[in-house]
Amino acid sequence: MPQDAVLPFDDPFEWFDAWYTQARESSMIEPTALSLATVDADGQPSVRIVLLKGADRKGFVFYTNLQSRKGRALHAEQRCALTFFWPELGRQVRVEGRAEPVDEAAADAYFSSRPRQSQLGAWASQQSQSLGSRAELEAALQEVSARYEGQPVPRPPHWSGMCVVPTRIEFWQAGEARLHDRWEFVRESPEASFKCRRLFP
Repeated sequence: MPQDAVLPFDDPFEWFDAWYTQARESSMIEPTALSLATVDADGQPSVRIVLLKGADRKGFVFYTNLQSRKGRALHAEQRCALTFFWPELGRQVRVEGRAEPVDEAAADAYFSSRPRQSQLGAWASQQSQSLGSRAELEAALQEVSARYEGQPVPRPPHWSGMCVVPTRIEFWQAGEARLHDRWEFVRESPEASFKCRRLFP
């Protein structure tokens, strides 16, 4: 984007969709990867990579074990932040908002679309808990494989999706001499309209 470019989109969701589509159509290895930052009940920040599984006008969806560290953190504090970084395109998108659980039907539908081994793994793994050995994990996988042999694997009650409903979205495009382009969309609540402004790099 040239330095004097006009606003490409006046809707941040349309803008994200355009950039996300270009990222997925590129040759980059994992365009759906994003950094998820949370803060737990003690105020300890933590960040990890998760995969985007859906994005629409409500927000950005990923799935996880709700008993994991990120699941517990989001239960204690819904406010969180996401960062998408696509270096091959010289682009970054930053999102701030609140994480809300997806509905049961959406969680069931996505879980049923996963490979069977991934479904079984969701039962076998006590994510973020202490693991004595690899053999312990493999034994747990064998146990759940036997339990559901010849039948569909149901979604575990502790496994679901979270939708990050944004109140702030920033688009960053790399520029020469570090004179990058930055556009920020902010709203006070999910019901409000976004206001846009350009930022110094």
